Amino acid sequence: MRTRLIGLIISGTAIAIMALANPAAGQALPRTADGKPDVSGIWQAVNTANWNVLAHGAEKDVPAGLGVVEGDAIPYQPWAAAKQKENFANRATADPESKCFLPGVPRITYMPYPFQIFQTPKHIAIVYEYVHAVRQIFMDTPHLEGSVEWWMGDSRGHWEGDTLVVDIVDFTDQTWFDRTGNFHSAALHVVERYTPISANNIRYEVTIEDPKVFTRPWKMSMPLYRRLDQPMRLLEYECYAFGLEHTWLRPPQ
Repeated sequence: MRTRLIGLIISGTAIAIMALANPAAGQALPRTADGKPDVSGIWQAVNTANWNVLAHGAEKDVPAGLGVVEGDAIPYQPWAAAKQKENFANRATADPESKCFLPGVPRITYMPYPFQIFQTPKHIAIVYEYVHAVRQIFMDTPHLEGSVEWWMGDSRGHWEGDTLVVDIVDFTDQTWFDRTGNFHSAALHVVERYTPISANNIRYEVTIEDPKVFTRPWKMSMPLYRRLDQPMRLLEYECYAFGLEHTWLRPPQ
């Protein structure tokens, strides 16, 4: 009897571990009429990547974080590593967020504000609480021809199985990845992958490529969580450059 009981405990533990490893197992993903995963709704990242995408300790007005970059290192070219240090030293006024500029992609995804996804077969729109930003993701269409620079880039999407893949180009060089001065050039190329792992969780992966700044492509990843608060909706957020909203940027007195 004791042997049987131990066997049942071990079996139950194994099932629990498998469920944690694959939370979508046995749980059907919500789908749209065309059979694609339904990612519509209000989502939010819960991490400290907006302060620093790399692992970092706590400081005044900066929460500690484990980092979201694969390998916890950004492969800067030597000149770019020096530029990042310069950005960090001047972050009080140099960070585009302090000027209320649109934060770009992928930074806007992990800022500490929710965003809402609206999904149709041919078009996906993402509305962000932060400064009313909106992204238009056009499905199964090519990028525009010619040289264009946008704060949020030009987003084109397609499905690979249950993963929404978004290819983004045509960026301005005036956005950062975080508040520590991690940056890119206008040659930035971003590929986002949104993979639902349960009805209320998305695995968000992003590949960064910029041959003018980095020695190779690099990746970030994090979970996105569906906001289940009721009644949940996006609220008003206005940004005032160098105002009280950005006391974290003020140099020590």
